Amino acid sequence: MTAPHPDPAIRDDEQLRVVENADLDRYELWNGEQFIGFEGFQKHEDGTVELQHTIIAEQFGRQGYARTLVTLLLERFRAQGTTVRPTCTYVQDYLHRFPQYQDLIAAGSALPPAPAVKEKRRRWALHRSH
Repeated sequence: MTAPHPDPAIRDDEQLRVVENADLDRYELWNGEQFIGFEGFQKHEDGTVELQHTIIAEQFGRQGYARTLVTLLLERFRAQGTTVRPTCTYVQDYLHRFPQYQDLIAAGSALPPAPAVKEKRRRWALHRSH
């Protein structure tokens, strides 16, 4: 019998909330009145949601906010019965680390292999630092 996968450690703050901003095609993470970051998305005619990019404000980087945002979104989608197309490399990496959410991947969408995702994220980080 395989041990269950650990739940992602997320920020535990009562003031955190995710707000859909349809005008900007993004789900925003807020802590009270403080904007933290967003997940860009596109809703498709088949009812799936494409998760395109995860952006967290620099001052909140590396503090677990991206993981929190993605976890809250995936939990919301699971409750709604919505499936996702993960084109964002952060979301792809997340789905490899927490495979208990892979059932939310839309039929016909493929999760790239973990090494390919890590390499793409590494190259993006190098490009961003220059």
